[in-house]
Order: sequence, then C-alpha cells, then structure tokens
Amino acid sequence: MTAGTKAQAPDGTEVVLGEIGTRVLLENPRVRVWEVALDPGEAQGWHLHHNPYVVLCLSTSPCHMDWLDGSPARQLSETVGGSVYRPVSPVHMLTNHGDTAYRNRLIEVLDLGEETSGTPYDVPAGVAADSSFAEVGEVPAKVVVDEDDVRVQHVTPDAGESYTWQTGAYPALVVDLDLDTEPLSGLVYLEPGESYTLPTKPARTSGYNLVELRYFSR
Repeated sequence: MTAGTKAQAPDGTEVVLGEIGTRVLLENPRVRVWEVALDPGEAQGWHLHHNPYVVLCLSTSPCHMDWLDGSPARQLSETVGGSVYRPVSPVHMLTNHGDTAYRNRLIEVLDLGEETSGTPYDVPAGVAADSSFAEVGEVPAKVVVDEDDVRVQHVTPDAGESYTWQTGAYPALVVDLDLDTEPLSGLVYLEPGESYTLPTKPARTSGYNLVELRYFSR
C-alpha cells in the first residue's frame, strides 16, 4: 500500500498519496479487497496501484479519472454488475461528479503484483479444472470479464432462487452486489474445489459477481 508516500507532478509539485480504497474488507496472501465509496462531488484522492486489480460496480454515478502526469482525464461509464480488470497504472485520482453515490469493490491480485508473497500454491488432487454450477439447466449467469488471469461472472437470481457454485483449480471470490447486505458478510473467499450456495433473497437484487483467479490453473 502506498498511503503516505510522495509523488511528483510534471510541474514539480509534490503530492502525498492516499489509499486506493475507503477501507479493506478482506486480506490474505492472494488478494486484498477494498470498499470504494464516493458520495456526489467527493474525490478519492491521488493514489497508485502496485498490483493488478478487478473493479466490481455496486452503485454507479458519472465519474472521471485524472492523471498526475497531466494526461487527459478518463470518463468512466460503469454498469452495476459489470467489471473491469486493470494492470498497474500511473498515479491518478477518481472523482464522482454525478448526483448519486458511487460504490465498488476493488480486488487487488497480489500474486501478480509487487506485493506477492511468493507462497507456493498446490491444487488438491481431484479438483475439476473449471468452475461449474450444481444445478442442471440454464443459470442466469453471464461472463463480464474474460482474461487469461481473471474471469468474472455476473449472476442474477430471481426472488427465492438460489444456485450452488463450485470453483475450479483456482481460488475465487463471491461478491454480493446488494447494497443492503453488510459488506463483510457479502464477501466470500473460496479455495480450489470449494462450493458456495448463493443466499436466497426475497426480491431480485443486483445479484452476485463470481471472480475467478484463473492464473493458478495455468
């Protein structure tokens, strides 16, 4: 993490970097999961990523990203349930210039960045190569990120429906996108081959993101 370190703008101005999120919700040798929460008009502050990361959108609002090196600002247009996977990037800051709250979950992939623990990882024998659902038939799931390193699926059960998902030969995370769910209980880390049954909801919500760390299976 880079909070408290300094960076220099092209004009020589020094800025003190902040954290890349509002608070840490989960951390282990593989991932660090942040909550990012920006109310209308609020800025996250200058920060730097040392690890590739996955962004999962829970609540959307028009935002823009400014770069300390003076590059043109990037306008963000995210969709609830959508996701992006980004490598490390230059110093930047995020500002919510909309009139609604912006919320996301940001997952740092530590194994692929500067904070890797180097801890060996062995997949247990007998674990299937890929993830799957226990249910027979169509499951309301679609792939929103499909990279060599990471895949993210968005699952949207109807009211009263539930599905059981089993990971493949890699760790994974289940993230509840319902803003009414307490963040810590809405975040589950799974080891290879483990299964998880999505909680039943009384009404249809924004669903769940299933984040698969596929680089382990290579």
